[in-house]
Amino acid sequence: MSKKKKSAKKGKSNALAQAAGLLSGPTLEAAAVATKKMSNKAYLKELGKLEAELVHLQEWVVSKGLKVIIVFEGRDGAGKGGTIKAITGRVSPRVFRTVALPAPTDREKTQMYLQRYLPHFPAAGEVVIFDRSWYNRAGVERVMGFASDEQVQDFLKGAPLFEKLMVSKNDIILLKYWLEVDIDEQTRRLEARITDPRKHWKLSPMDLKSYSRWYDYSRARDDMFEATDSEWAPWHAARSDDKKRVRLNIIKHILTSIPYEVPKRAKVTLPKRQSAGKYQESDRPVQYIPEVF
Repeated sequence: MSKKKKSAKKGKSNALAQAAGLLSGPTLEAAAVATKKMSNKAYLKELGKLEAELVHLQEWVVSKGLKVIIVFEGRDGAGKGGTIKAITGRVSPRVFRTVALPAPTDREKTQMYLQRYLPHFPAAGEVVIFDRSWYNRAGVERVMGFASDEQVQDFLKGAPLFEKLMVSKNDIILLKYWLEVDIDEQTRRLEARITDPRKHWKLSPMDLKSYSRWYDYSRARDDMFEATDSEWAPWHAARSDDKKRVRLNIIKHILTSIPYEVPKRAKVTLPKRQSAGKYQESDRPVQYIPEVF
């Protein structure tokens, strides 16, 4: 086979792979580079830069009275919690609020489905991050049989309209992220929740039931994208096999999705301390904790 034919065949194979979502770049070599694990040193260096920008964004949100909602969805073990912690690690919890609702109560089950999410929506100057959201109906509730087919279809039809009201009538900036984890990587992470005492709390009976239904979740995800990937509230997918990379990529995407300016800060100096005057240290004994470390 001539070099020209080999090149054409390779190009065709790469194009097919890209169409199947197997490649993030033009070549297999580029995809291989992207899968290399990032070192902790490099990660912390980049994270520090992005954390500073998140603080600038926070000041902009407050000063301009912006209302922001960030939705995180994905399979169990996809890395939603770790990504949210990376976003919120250096910002104010009074501005960046995380909402992770438990299973609905008996009373909430009788409400309009979206009703229990509305009280958590942002006021001016707030960013609300949903660790799973109203899209539970399109995912876990559908797969695990907690919602009927009719309820799921009604939700898929109504969600884009609901989000259009959020964006166009209430000036909410809505960002929706789906974290996509590989089937083997999900297994590794869930097994770690079984063996690592620090992660036991992350593994629920529902996680175990959900684990066996990988392709049911795949179908649910595909239908959700098809019905709710709108012009005003598109879905943004992120490969999350490398936790460090996905955190950095998502933070960068948030920063580029919300236009902001770096505020000019006045020069700050610490004031002079007052003199001790007549103050004297108390002679009352203080019980300090044991200094084990």
